[in-house]
Amino acid sequence: MKHESRAHLLRRLPDLRDILRGSLLERTIRHRRGCPKCERGEGHPVSVLAVTYPGGRTRQISLRPEQVSEVRRQLDNYQRLKETVEQVCELNQQALRAKTAGTKSGRRA
Repeated sequence: MKHESRAHLLRRLPDLRDILRGSLLERTIRHRRGCPKCERGEGHPVSVLAVTYPGGRTRQISLRPEQVSEVRRQLDNYQRLKETVEQVCELNQQALRAKTAGTKSGRRA
């Protein structure tokens, strides 16, 4: 049963070529002067992919509007991957405990 559950989870994994780690940020850029839109207080909406690396370094990548839906999908795929890996690890731990319990009970007999 556990092997079937694991196999089912593995089939749900997203294509690893189609994942991104990070956060999608929506910001508003405002020019200091000379821009009528900014002078009205509207500003210019921009989307940014922010990725944090070990040591606290963050890389930000500005996105074109047509890239946002693809990036959002790839970020969702990354979250699905993480959740699925956690579920597979849990099943593996359960299997390990069952094997360990079986070995211990076998020694006592």
